[in-house]
Amino acid sequence: MSSPVVQIKDIHKIYESGEVPVHAVRGVSLDINRGEFIALMGASGSGKSTLMNMLGCLDRQTKGTYLLDGIDIDKLDRNELADLRNQKLGFVFQGFNLLARTTALENVELPMLYGRHRRVSARQIRDRAMHCLEIVGLANRADHMPNQLSGGQQQRVAIARGLVNEPQVLLADEPTGNLDSKTSVEVMGVFQKLNDQGITIVMVTHELDIAHYCKRNLILRDGVVVRDEPVQNRSIAAHEMAKIKDAEAAAKLTAGAHAA
Repeated sequence: MSSPVVQIKDIHKIYESGEVPVHAVRGVSLDINRGEFIALMGASGSGKSTLMNMLGCLDRQTKGTYLLDGIDIDKLDRNELADLRNQKLGFVFQGFNLLARTTALENVELPMLYGRHRRVSARQIRDRAMHCLEIVGLANRADHMPNQLSGGQQQRVAIARGLVNEPQVLLADEPTGNLDSKTSVEVMGVFQKLNDQGITIVMVTHELDIAHYCKRNLILRDGVVVRDEPVQNRSIAAHEMAKIKDAEAAAKLTAGAHAA
């Protein structure tokens, strides 16, 4: 059996803020195996965002050990850490974070342009980016600017961008936070398809219905994991979308009958 892609042991994060230190994360230990789909949950101030930032190598732990794909991040300098983040991790954000004056395809290409040791041709970069847009069902929107796309389409472009470097782990921070309920289900369908293909996903969310699309839920409180459990009766986005479409069709028929 392969080793976990993420291994954290007794992780602490302490912010020295004024006279009283703030303990944002308190001794969390966690293994994430390849192919998992995890929702990280908790109230504001629970430590979930701090933990997510440490998993994403955007912030270092105060103490404890973090191995990402077997690599001890504490032994890396700033440039090595940036390279590891670029090569091993993909990011999806609540606000999409797309560049406004570049096309969907160019937005997806961006992470491949920042690798310091990449030897990839412009054609290979473009082909890889287009492939990722195909994965999320937006190949026909490749030349569109973000303002020409719906919120759900923009988030799918952001997911494609997170996939382009073939990361070991895709980290999603409130990816449905700016979306309506139907579009949220569509986006969770994209994540479920990616996970079915073997991609490991860790997602921060405060929405219980969204967490139900994942396979495992971690609940934090006061910097500690208080619950770690598999999802029972997991929601399947494809089934939920079928129900939504049936309801919409029924509504149209009713409206048509009333108009007649």
